[in-house]
Amino acid sequence: MKLATLKTGGRDGTLVVVNRDLSLYQRVPGIAATLQQALDHWNACEAQLRHIYDVLNDGTSTHALPFDPGACHSPLPRAYQWADGSAYINHVELVRKARGAGLPPEFYRDPLMYQGGSDSFIGPRDPIVVASEAWGIDFEGEVCVVTGDVPMGATPAECAAAIRLVMLVNDVSLRGLIPAELAKGFGFFQSKPASAFSPVAVTPDELGEAWRENKVHLPLSVRLNGRQFGQPDAGVDMTFDFGQLIAHAAKTRELEAGSIIGSGTVSNKQGGLWGSNIENGGVGYCCLAELRMYETIEQGQPVTPFMAYGDRVRIEMLNAAGNTVFGAIENEIKPAQ
Repeated sequence: MKLATLKTGGRDGTLVVVNRDLSLYQRVPGIAATLQQALDHWNACEAQLRHIYDVLNDGTSTHALPFDPGACHSPLPRAYQWADGSAYINHVELVRKARGAGLPPEFYRDPLMYQGGSDSFIGPRDPIVVASEAWGIDFEGEVCVVTGDVPMGATPAECAAAIRLVMLVNDVSLRGLIPAELAKGFGFFQSKPASAFSPVAVTPDELGEAWRENKVHLPLSVRLNGRQFGQPDAGVDMTFDFGQLIAHAAKTRELEAGSIIGSGTVSNKQGGLWGSNIENGGVGYCCLAELRMYETIEQGQPVTPFMAYGDRVRIEMLNAAGNTVFGAIENEIKPAQ
């Protein structure tokens, strides 16, 4: 099943069901007005939403309208919680090296996680507004999940059973602000502006064989200004699966329905020139910081700049048949007015 939120009906948008190939949608006011409402009453709403999905896919819906990803907000325009992990140790190691920090051994046993701002996300086709290019604007292509209610202290298996939806996210980072913030010992804040999520959220079963071990086993495509920048496999080199990430978040607190848990930047271990970018036959990267770190290691300094005004990033995941699963995130960097 695929769900989206249109930019109508107030701050939390309007929930719609979208067909498999993302060509049609149907409003469902009699079931749930918003995605958060559906998540709050999932046991009552799920079967009804799936019926609408089946009707859309078999072509018998009499209320279907053409689907436009550009009319969408993030599936949850705001959420009770957005906690982003860092499940790909290769990314953690490279980014820490860039700050002159090593990788403690406990990082392989206990995931990193930060709590991001969730009161206001941007839409999948909205601009990323930044006051200064000097802040080191970077994209981060990730996979994330939306949970139902999770009790405090839940096991990874119990947490995996609470996964309701899967999405993509562009977790925007301002790299130039990160070192000073972390030096204070209190974590990210100003360096993590609003994130953008994929137009569509999907139930795990929609991924078929690509959803196993509580991971998405598909490449994540990242294009920068129209050129392929990365396509690492999200199911490869993921040290902590989503069940483990959710359990980490729920160790000392309950998670309420609608909580979003991110994987961190998708990253595959690579060798060769620049860690193997696309031009050299590798799988590339899902953020600029990784490429810049490889350049520093092999050339003594980074060569690739961070994003500038007018730059565009596209983040998308295709299935084995080459069809888009979640729709594409497409964000352009724009200056604050």
